[in-house]
Amino acid sequence: MKKYIKPLLLLCVLGTVCGLGGCKRFLDREPQSIVSAENAFKNFTNFQGFTEELYHCIPDFTNAYWTNCWNWGEDEIQGTVRDFHFVVKIDNGDFWGWQAQYDGWQAGWMDRNTTSTNDNRFNKSLWKLGWYGIRKCNMGLENMEKLTDATQEEKDLIKGQLLFFRGWFHFMFIQYFGGLPYIDKVLPGDEKLTLPRLKYSECADKAGADFAEAARLLPTNWDNTTAGKRTLGKNQLRINKIMALGYLGKNYLWAGSPLMNYVSTGNKTYNVEYCKKAATALGELLQLCEVGEAPYKLQEFAKYYNNFYTTGQNFAMPGGTEAIFRGPYYAAHQSTYNTAAQYGPTGILVDESITFAPTANYVDYYGMANGLPIKDITKADAESGYDPQYPWRNRDPRFYNDFVYDGVKCIQGTAPVESNRYANLFTGGTYRDVSTGSRTGYLLYKFIPITSNKHDQGYSYDKGLNIHVPYMRLADAYLMYAEAAAQGYGSPAGKSTNYGKTALEAINVLRDRAGAGHVAAQFTGSLESFMPEVRRERAVELSFEGHRFNDLRRWMLFIDAPYTLKKSVEFDRAPGFNPADPKNNRVLNLREVTILERKFTEKHYWLPLKNADANLYIEFKQNPGW
Repeated sequence: MKKYIKPLLLLCVLGTVCGLGGCKRFLDREPQSIVSAENAFKNFTNFQGFTEELYHCIPDFTNAYWTNCWNWGEDEIQGTVRDFHFVVKIDNGDFWGWQAQYDGWQAGWMDRNTTSTNDNRFNKSLWKLGWYGIRKCNMGLENMEKLTDATQEEKDLIKGQLLFFRGWFHFMFIQYFGGLPYIDKVLPGDEKLTLPRLKYSECADKAGADFAEAARLLPTNWDNTTAGKRTLGKNQLRINKIMALGYLGKNYLWAGSPLMNYVSTGNKTYNVEYCKKAATALGELLQLCEVGEAPYKLQEFAKYYNNFYTTGQNFAMPGGTEAIFRGPYYAAHQSTYNTAAQYGPTGILVDESITFAPTANYVDYYGMANGLPIKDITKADAESGYDPQYPWRNRDPRFYNDFVYDGVKCIQGTAPVESNRYANLFTGGTYRDVSTGSRTGYLLYKFIPITSNKHDQGYSYDKGLNIHVPYMRLADAYLMYAEAAAQGYGSPAGKSTNYGKTALEAINVLRDRAGAGHVAAQFTGSLESFMPEVRRERAVELSFEGHRFNDLRRWMLFIDAPYTLKKSVEFDRAPGFNPADPKNNRVLNLREVTILERKFTEKHYWLPLKNADANLYIEFKQNPGW
């Protein structure tokens, strides 16, 4: 983090200003949270130091533990050797597993027993630090009038950051738990709590107001401000107008989505007005980026990996030109060795026992290079060109970027067993193991280079591998805009009034970047035919970045087949296997087999609150069914 945010006040001062004791009872006030105006708020430098602790409340979900789990939809499945990660608990219908008391390993990033705003990645959790951060935002906002030794620009920078974080923490909560109290003032510790849980839409409106005001106050680039020039080149993580617009649009799109609209109004369709608001916010963001007024642009596909990892650059933080919102990168290299190792079969490529593999049914979303989807992987399709005897041929370029499939050369240097140099992912192959290998017939390599194995040592310290997946990147803004504009204006040709591209054109921007074909004409004639391609494009472009769980939930698809299924691909190698050309290797007996079916009901659309918190006072009710 120090490379990207140069602190304006030593953290030792922050330690005297704020404490974390209040996290145990997240609405209580602790004596150590009483702030001395003389110390914290008297000038811009001190107030900014107070504010910067909020950045240390952001969990690094990519590197929160030795091995890390953040994909909870039908996209990924873990080997059976361990069962403590949250995805396994979700597979079993145990949604209580996000809570620290049900995770003896303390591996989750949403809740942990030990929580701190220091630089220790093991001490970050969304639930506790989120409520702590909200209180800190309110303390700062209520003391803005004490900031007299500051320019108007400096006052706007402070207020904009505080408003953004108050909105962000609330948004992060409500997307998982539904409507909650929206805390917009410092709550006294000597008063009885009676704050009701608001409707989702009511919370979204309040978060939207905070994001909108933050966007008005903040610059597109801190480096271009007088205050920001003091830390020139170190401002990449500081909250700016683009981040605020991005979450303003995301907040409104979520509020307009079927699940959130249903709990707010009883209607299971999109809310058109929220979608229009989302399209406007995201349209402004994209316009600013495309005309060069903001420092974000899509990574070229040849360097697509820079969105997620860097190599050979010491402690260089990933994200490139595309990452919009990221948290600090705590303790570089200390977890990437293990994060990198969780994507290969144990004993062959890595020594880490836990393997996370992409499900075969999710890989099916990656269509053909001409842009057409695959209808059925077991059947030839003359229109798209898909052939089940050559299932790896002529696929979307992102397929080859993101996955290792049968026959891909995985060990570049010395291979102790020569046959293991090439991925043995056919049925019965050495890479296939339900316990510590691939259960599905694929390996995920979106976040690691092909050399990330114990033979090539591509994940070792001397190779300088750093993995850090952003919360939001520019591609996500294009996809959210496409969905919001299509739903808000009722057509693939829909567009906001402040941005020139249609929903269809926004999708094709990303396909052009990847070198994949545009959305075919057969999907552009109506909103109903277009939305499956919007959802498929979102599945492919944002794959395994932590979005799928919430997307399936907000679309109200999460509890229904086929989205409850996790499958493997089974096949035999045909004679004449050629390791030099894996795309064109012929296979026999291709089929998919269901590994598990997740048994969900409507209660699984929302995570359960902690019972201890739901029992704080009568108006703070537990989620239905839990």
